[in-house]
Amino acid sequence: MQKTSHRDIFLLACCQALLLVNNAGLISMNALIGYALTDDKTYASLGATTYVLGSALATMPASLWMGRVGRRRGFMTGSAIGILGSSLAAAAVGLGSFPLFCLATAIIGVYTAFGLQYRFAAAEVAELSFKAKAISLVLAGGIVGGFLGPESTRWGKDLFATPFLGSFLVLAAVAVIAFLVQSQVHVPPPSHEERSGGGRPLGQILRQPVFIVAALAGGMGYGLMNLLMVATPLAMSFCSYPYSAAAMVIEWHVVGMYAPGFFTGSLIKRHGTLKVILAGVALMAGCVFVALNGNSIPHFVVALALLGVGWNFMYIGGTTLLTGWTRGCDVAGVEADEKAVEAMAAYVTGYLRRKRLKHSAGTSPVRREGRSLGRRFDAEVTLDGRTLTLGVFTGDTRQSAALW
Repeated sequence: MQKTSHRDIFLLACCQALLLVNNAGLISMNALIGYALTDDKTYASLGATTYVLGSALATMPASLWMGRVGRRRGFMTGSAIGILGSSLAAAAVGLGSFPLFCLATAIIGVYTAFGLQYRFAAAEVAELSFKAKAISLVLAGGIVGGFLGPESTRWGKDLFATPFLGSFLVLAAVAVIAFLVQSQVHVPPPSHEERSGGGRPLGQILRQPVFIVAALAGGMGYGLMNLLMVATPLAMSFCSYPYSAAAMVIEWHVVGMYAPGFFTGSLIKRHGTLKVILAGVALMAGCVFVALNGNSIPHFVVALALLGVGWNFMYIGGTTLLTGWTRGCDVAGVEADEKAVEAMAAYVTGYLRRKRLKHSAGTSPVRREGRSLGRRFDAEVTLDGRTLTLGVFTGDTRQSAALW
């Protein structure tokens, strides 16, 4: 039986914090840089879409690579790619090249694809009764990154004559630190069956009810978060708020994403995974309601904080379902399939965001994003003998979410 390694859980939480420095930092300035570099302002957030695409395309290779060489080497591979991506982004900003910038964010997305496996590694170094708590604690490490990411980019923004060039050099340095921390992580090596690619066929995995619920929770949470979060800095710029205000809103959003990690595991243990996922769906709906009803800084803060907490409940709930159900030989395939669903959802919402973005101030992009969600998404599965419909409906004046 696997004994809980608190040392490795702590190191993984540090890795999560360093990953979020890069992620939160990139998100806080991505659309602003795109808006400055491209002539067609409808493509201002394309860098966020290529970031998601990079993560999506790397999901399967990253998971399978870790299944062969182990978590530590896999994580270090990701950080090396992150250093390359951040350095290339700095060069793109210096040269004023929008295509190069989009390529750089795609490479940074590859780094994220590796880093998103920290939660699974946390489950692998914890005993069965501590898995949900271990996942929560590792994700909670993102709180530190949530504050340091936007602040580090704000600090590096004016280091050079070209705005934000220094910010990406700071993020490259953070990836170097992550590489060093990852070299000290010890996760049980993959079994021979995992290394040889054994496990259930892809089609069989995709038909499992538990996988469907977990993938829907992760995909819907990740997609809705991507839709609103990336638009926020640009929306606040249109509303004449300074970059420091946008950075502050993103900080509180990331706190909302990861602060609940200290107790989400306990909530799951006490109330059950499905109820926690349902609570996350309701919080997502509350976020859209707030975003549709004002452009003040408190509106931005509250909406993005609710968005973060809703994502946390859905993400940790989905991950707990997966790790409690997955066989050892299926780990790589299940992780890759679940992350592919999340990445696809984020890509679709990125496309919707770009279609809605206009080259004008006027109505807040965040409010326009909320209106674009005026439909219901649902799916029926059978789990433990119960038929469940997981759905989200959002409209201009009211939002509702249900799991029946």
